[in-house]
Amino acid sequence: MVSESEHILGVAVAQFVPTDDPSANIEQIERLASLAVDRGARLVVFPEYSSYFTATMGPDWVEAAEPLDGPFCRALAGVASQRGIHVVAGMVETTDDPARVSNTIVAFSPSGDLVAVYRKQHLYDAFGQKESDWVVAGPLGMPQTFVVRELTVGLQTCYDIRFPEVTRRLVDAGADLVLVPSEWVRGPLKEQHWRTLATARALENTVYLAAADHAPPIGVGNSFVIDPMGVELVTIGENTDVAVAWISRERVEAVREINPALALRRFRVEPI
Repeated sequence: MVSESEHILGVAVAQFVPTDDPSANIEQIERLASLAVDRGARLVVFPEYSSYFTATMGPDWVEAAEPLDGPFCRALAGVASQRGIHVVAGMVETTDDPARVSNTIVAFSPSGDLVAVYRKQHLYDAFGQKESDWVVAGPLGMPQTFVVRELTVGLQTCYDIRFPEVTRRLVDAGADLVLVPSEWVRGPLKEQHWRTLATARALENTVYLAAADHAPPIGVGNSFVIDPMGVELVTIGENTDVAVAWISRERVEAVREINPALALRRFRVEPI
């Protein structure tokens, strides 16, 4: 294990298969968080829809949705505070629309405080699926970030990585590390897309990117942490597991000295 210092942060991606049993999902999160801490992590990222998931969206998703002060978030806050770590996970959140939910990412600090909330902006209406039938798109507000030691961490979700401007806006807001909780559905070429897009977002923005996916059979798995040079630092294959990478602000700065792409760009990104 790399010895931790105030300048080096252990970041874990935790991969599992969320189900329609919220209690079982929390048990998995608690187990994987403990495993991540044992391996040195101080920030643990779980997949999109960690609170509730079935293969097909329907009215049961609306019934399973929770507010930010509901049981799922209270449990995440407990995991974070009991283990002294930052915890990030996706959930099915209630909305003002009685027929639809929000695909929401929440981040909790080691004190158990909710430090960032991101609601998915680009819904998965592609590859024969239509997430917008049951999910409300998030607002195009300020990028959601929080600070862990000297690193600024930004949030986005799954299908968002097909839209480079999402990550670029996070980087403009100061992000050194971008977290991508996902449920990347399997299919022809989909694993190739997953790896290529995630690597491109890290490389073109000279940032770290940590993506946590569902394990198969529906997700592609292959959760990973990618460094600012596009190097895959750690990867989980198809199993339920945790992988930890060691990251630093110094590495971001060193890469940007070699590859000053952000400083040399001539266009800015603004919401439509």
